Amino acid sequence: MKKWLTLILSAALVLALAACGKSTDKSESTDKGGATKLVVGASTVPHAEILEQAKPILKKKGIDLEIKTFTDYILPNKALASKELDANYFQHIPYLNSQNKEFGYGFVNAGGIHIEPIGVYSKKYKSLKDLPTGAHLIMSNSVADHGRLLSLLEAQGLIKLKSGIDKTKAEIKDVVENPKKLVFDANYEAKLLPQIYKNGEGDAVLINSNYAIEAGLNPMKDAIALEDKNSPYVNVIAVRKGDENKPAIKTLVEVLHSKEIQDFIIKKYKGAVVPVSQ
Repeated sequence: MKKWLTLILSAALVLALAACGKSTDKSESTDKGGATKLVVGASTVPHAEILEQAKPILKKKGIDLEIKTFTDYILPNKALASKELDANYFQHIPYLNSQNKEFGYGFVNAGGIHIEPIGVYSKKYKSLKDLPTGAHLIMSNSVADHGRLLSLLEAQGLIKLKSGIDKTKAEIKDVVENPKKLVFDANYEAKLLPQIYKNGEGDAVLINSNYAIEAGLNPMKDAIALEDKNSPYVNVIAVRKGDENKPAIKTLVEVLHSKEIQDFIIKKYKGAVVPVSQ
């Protein structure tokens, strides 16, 4: 009996040690077919659509891409931090930096993929210069996007920002000249802005291109002003620090930079989404 008890205890110890050796990190896990599984979180449009195009190319390179879609800008970073994702693809660099600062994520940019020139939309006016004194401008509550609108307005001569500031970090409080007394209303989630525009609210609405396209708007035709395509707001593949050098992540970025994917972006979005290779 003692002998059997000793054998049972030994077997249990071996199983426990084996279990301790397992990792919960999904990065570069392999499936039964030997392919590397890569889980990437993305906004529905255009990010997930672009990843879908990359999926068969990655398959040929031994990578099984799983795409998890998100409809907001908060959960994809939480999922990356909790290791539910290997990477995410939805945010631009200033937003990534602000999230790292606010939440201490420590995420890094594994590669810039595209720019979505942000647009100003209006049911009432055909250009920014037509905005009347005291015009009501509606924008998202994401401070990381405020510099984009303010820079647009400054370029059109409607406002002036404090000299010497980093314009990607500009906030409403940094406006030092506002001759038209424009009113900035920054109390809305970004995903609600297309509907606010369609409802005819405000005099003008600042809308991120991914939400505009998803709502059936064409930024190139419907916006009364569009950010310059040389914008610093490049959308990136974000990963946990150290993962940017993993082979599967490097291959993902290489595929997204490929001519096949860049041609798809140009043809599909007709300038509303602009590919980059950086």
